[in-house]
Parts: sequence; C-alpha cells; structure tokens
Amino acid sequence: MKLNRNFLLHTVNSETVLVPTGEAGFSGVVRGNKTLGAILELLKTDITEREIVAALQARFDAPQGAVEKDVSKALAELKKIGAIDD
Repeated sequence: MKLNRNFLLHTVNSETVLVPTGEAGFSGVVRGNKTLGAILELLKTDITEREIVAALQARFDAPQGAVEKDVSKALAELKKIGAIDD
C-alpha cells in the first residue's frame, strides 16, 4: 500500500496535516500526532502493514499490541477517505 498521490503531507512543529488535492474525492483536512506522521511518512513508498508496525516499534517505545492497534486504526481511517492505494 502507498499514500495516494492526491493527498499532500505537511508537518508543522509536532502536528502532521494531510491535505487532499482537488482530485482526491475527499474534502477536509486530516490532522494527527507524531505517530500518524510516522505512518504517513512510511506510506510515501510501497509498504505493508506489518512493515509499518515493525518500523514504529523500532522508533517508539510502546507495547507491540498497542502499535498494531494504532496502525490498524489509522490505516482503516485513511483507506476510508481514499488516502491509501492498495
């Protein structure tokens, strides 16, 4: 999976903002924390959910179950708005 090219990623201070272009089919802005920012950065290249979980576990000190749950939830929401290409 990969971030849809019709969504632009911006990071300001510690907040991540995902902005759709006119071609995205979604109107609104997605705002998130460092964790979402890390997920979105990883989605700039083709990657699997398992690889995202592994990368976040290496970066953040959090229990594996919590990381898996957060990644799964974030990816589900991003898929719902069309921000991810499978």
